[in-house]
Amino acid sequence: MDELTSIAEQSWYDNYIWQYGIFILFIIAGLIFKRFFSRIISFFLFKFFRKYREYIAADAFYKLLRKPLMQTFMLIFIYLAFMQISFPEKWDIAPQEEFGVNMVLIRIYSVLLISSIIWIFLRLTDFMSLIMKKRAEKHDNIHSINQLIPFITDGIKIIIGIFGLFFILGSVFNVNVATLIAGLGIGGLALALAAKESLENLMGSFTIFLDKPFVVGDFVQVGGVLGVVEKIGFRSTRLRTLEKSYVTLPNKKMVDQELDNLSLRTSRRAMYTIGVTYSTTKEQIQAIIKDIQELIDNHPETSDDGMVRFSEFGSSSLDIMVLFFVNTMNWGTFLSVKQEINFKIMEIVKKHKAEFAFPSTSVYIEKE
Repeated sequence: MDELTSIAEQSWYDNYIWQYGIFILFIIAGLIFKRFFSRIISFFLFKFFRKYREYIAADAFYKLLRKPLMQTFMLIFIYLAFMQISFPEKWDIAPQEEFGVNMVLIRIYSVLLISSIIWIFLRLTDFMSLIMKKRAEKHDNIHSINQLIPFITDGIKIIIGIFGLFFILGSVFNVNVATLIAGLGIGGLALALAAKESLENLMGSFTIFLDKPFVVGDFVQVGGVLGVVEKIGFRSTRLRTLEKSYVTLPNKKMVDQELDNLSLRTSRRAMYTIGVTYSTTKEQIQAIIKDIQELIDNHPETSDDGMVRFSEFGSSSLDIMVLFFVNTMNWGTFLSVKQEINFKIMEIVKKHKAEFAFPSTSVYIEKE
């Protein structure tokens, strides 16, 4: 025991061995207990939101806060560990008030700690966003609310980020925040010119929010891009295409270009041409047109706007235009109805003893 005491009382780089031991113990304790303490704190924080338990579980709340809380507690244990030791005097390290290693380390640590706390507030904002989305599911105008939620969430995050940045500049780097804000006012014009595209996208997002040309979940076409709207942000809108790729479009483009909101259509259009041979008589064509028109008009899934007409004389066929609208927005249902009508058309053509034409060339040989 006396030997251990004598070893612990030995000095190494102006610190006792027992101080290094406590330093190591704090680091190990931080690695072991950071998860435990983060769960305890998240449990107590969740009590403040207990009236929202029907929307989100405690485990989901913990998963949101786990990483920032673990980082915060690890930084606290690191601080307690370094409080046990000091730099050797012979190194002549400048005090933390003067520029040097001490000041740099203190400021790095302070930035990391404040950033962790900001991270916690950002995750709490995500938590409130989840609650708003769950509550929106009980309303009839769920799409309008879901479109508003990202704006609110992103706006709060921007405010938290700005306040966090100013707090770091003021408390860590001793910057006069009031003077800095006044300087930003002077340079505001230059900043606005530099961020012209971002400002245009921001105005585009407000246009989307106010005019509501589309909402989350709509199937739209912008330029050559076709997809479902998954998120509307401050700067951009994200679409999931038919190929399942994820396309991000600036909001300026969403409001400046021609946009076709396919979800607002009441039906899907089918338009194509069938060709019969030139040997088909006028009476046969009239009978075929009459039967196809009745087929389309009487089909339970089509509207009354269907039209069948003898359209033109093709290079190798007599062409009949078939136009009808299917009362559905479901792509699978549309294809099924179209297929059913196509089979019926084949039966009608066969019933009137006509034949479908195919590309052909007639060769006439003259005798001299």
